[in-house]
Amino acid sequence: MKHFTLKSLLAGAAILALTASASFAEVVFNRGNSADPESLDPHKTSTVYEANILRDLFSGLMIHNAKAEVEPGAAESYTVSDDGKVYTFKMRAGAKWSDGTPVTANDFVFSWQRLVNKDTAAEYAYMLAPVMNAEDITAGKKKPEELGAKALDDMTFEVTLNAPTPYFLEMLTHQATYAISKANVDKFGADFIKPGNLVSNGPYMLAEFVPNDHIKVVKNPNFYDTANVQIDTVNYIPTEDRATAMKRLEAGELDSNDDIPTEQLTELKAKFGEQVRIGPYLGTYYYVFKTDKEPWKNVKLRHAISMAIDRDYLAEKVWQNTMLPAYSLVPPGIKGYEAQPTEYAEKPQLDREDEAKKILTELGYGPDKPLKMEIRFNTSENHKNTAVAIQEQLKPLGVEVSLVNTDTKTHYGFLEQKGDFDIARGGWIADYKDPSNFLDLCKTGTGNNYGQYANPEYDKLLADAAAADGDARMKKLEEAEAIGVARDLCFVPLLYYSYHTIVSSKLSGWEDNVMDVHPTRFIKKN
Repeated sequence: MKHFTLKSLLAGAAILALTASASFAEVVFNRGNSADPESLDPHKTSTVYEANILRDLFSGLMIHNAKAEVEPGAAESYTVSDDGKVYTFKMRAGAKWSDGTPVTANDFVFSWQRLVNKDTAAEYAYMLAPVMNAEDITAGKKKPEELGAKALDDMTFEVTLNAPTPYFLEMLTHQATYAISKANVDKFGADFIKPGNLVSNGPYMLAEFVPNDHIKVVKNPNFYDTANVQIDTVNYIPTEDRATAMKRLEAGELDSNDDIPTEQLTELKAKFGEQVRIGPYLGTYYYVFKTDKEPWKNVKLRHAISMAIDRDYLAEKVWQNTMLPAYSLVPPGIKGYEAQPTEYAEKPQLDREDEAKKILTELGYGPDKPLKMEIRFNTSENHKNTAVAIQEQLKPLGVEVSLVNTDTKTHYGFLEQKGDFDIARGGWIADYKDPSNFLDLCKTGTGNNYGQYANPEYDKLLADAAAADGDARMKKLEEAEAIGVARDLCFVPLLYYSYHTIVSSKLSGWEDNVMDVHPTRFIKKN
């Protein structure tokens, strides 16, 4: 028989305590996020910066996995009718909100009606445009209760579409389609999004929100797959100053950042090696004119400015070949679609500049009457360097450019509230892999139509496309882009995005993908 002394027993207890402490140590992910969110209300958001956070807080009917593939989320399964117009979702058994109450089909009915309600003024109401009566409700022609979405029972959610929509399931991964708890909204009103109030159904729940400092989310014990969520706490840290973010990452204060200062690319690659991730990203970097005011109503003037911008220089010198020159709003890479570039896309840059000068002269601009233009952009070294480069490129044409720089929240808030501007920076990252997701930006009345472009011919082509399928649908969308973008320049495409992120070697499960989607629940930290 083996004997143990008190000393050995105490030593053993200490080792066990240390082992237990190590095994239960909190795993914290300090995640750089380019900007603070405007809101954490899924129906009031419009940017990627918000999507990153909301993807951790909520689970839509469908979700993106680590590879950005679409799979069931709050829904456990679904069926589609033979005509492709009726989707029936079975809610996930045992799924709960973070307060322990069940997630039901009625939560989605309430949330979707709230999204399309004109009083909500949701920028992304059009994410439900394929659903029966959605657009009429948003236009105030029908009541929210008439939306083609209903609960057959607590566990069954039925959606009726206007027409077969092949990308509908992918649309349901977007944050605007997430459900919020009706009971929670009834209890707190507009304050339901505050820490301590917000109820979520995703892998994390909101713990803290300190503007311009951090947003803290912690693992949700009521999430259906919480046992497989490895990271306990995520601190989303706004990093509008990319250079400072790189210093914080080097110091170990950040584990990742969703952008890098491209002027430091060579240095960063040398310092961080494979931790710098660069690859194709389904998105377009653009400028947009305020097309409903003088002198920008004049499409010839808009084209003159567009022609004079040297996109090759921007891509090579400003963005260090992390972007590609763009002449279409829809980026390449969408199967079955041929992007429609502006007619001067293939012309030499010097010829384009000569043509731009000629147009400006014809319109009465010259040394005695210079064209004055203000460029608005949101804080970032990359955006500033782009605007400064364009300012210099336009100077030889006699265009006097002034620059207005604001933080990201202010910038997009200004555009969404239809503020007065000349030309403004923007970017669009695909919510789903379909050209309509880009072309809808120019549709009359769309919340993200910052330039207020309106053309019934364009709108009709989009409507015709929505009622068609296959090749016929793609042809209608191509016609729309040829008119709205290539001819009318509702947006000025400048660059096709690539993702350029930095991810610590301590992290695993970060899968590079064209959507640049990386839900924390699939990431581990060594």
